[in-house]
Amino acid sequence: MQALPRILAAMGLALAPTSGAWADQGHAGHDHTAEVAYGRPGDPAKGGRVIQVVMKETDRGMAFAPERIEVAKGEQVQFVLRNGGELDHELVIGTVEANRRHAEEMASHSDMAHEDPNAKRLGPKTSGVLRWQFTQAGTFEYACLIPGHREAGMVGTVVVR
Repeated sequence: MQALPRILAAMGLALAPTSGAWADQGHAGHDHTAEVAYGRPGDPAKGGRVIQVVMKETDRGMAFAPERIEVAKGEQVQFVLRNGGELDHELVIGTVEANRRHAEEMASHSDMAHEDPNAKRLGPKTSGVLRWQFTQAGTFEYACLIPGHREAGMVGTVVVR
């Protein structure tokens, strides 16, 4: 493993991330253990309320169904995700500001893919589960941060009471 840094350096790559997105522990799950403003990773042993979310392309753009959910503070949710579309889509839970910043970062790094506790990317006609516990009251969002998708309407609202 000690040879890996030398190999990467020889290839012109670095182990340390160079973008601000990696340093921001408050979005995209880059710190896989910390609690953030919108909650923390769900516990697979605890189950939780199941909310089905479909990701798809529409005549008007792209969308999540439903576009809005309400949860109780402290509630754990099992998002059962289904990509009913013809393109890759993802669901990233975060604050509006954090998701906007990360979407901008992804616009310049379009090959960036998420597989973090607060994010799940799915290929066409596939499904998956994302577990999340909402620990703070407030209004948050889920969005597809693949370049162009958020702008095409792929954003939803989470209201935590």
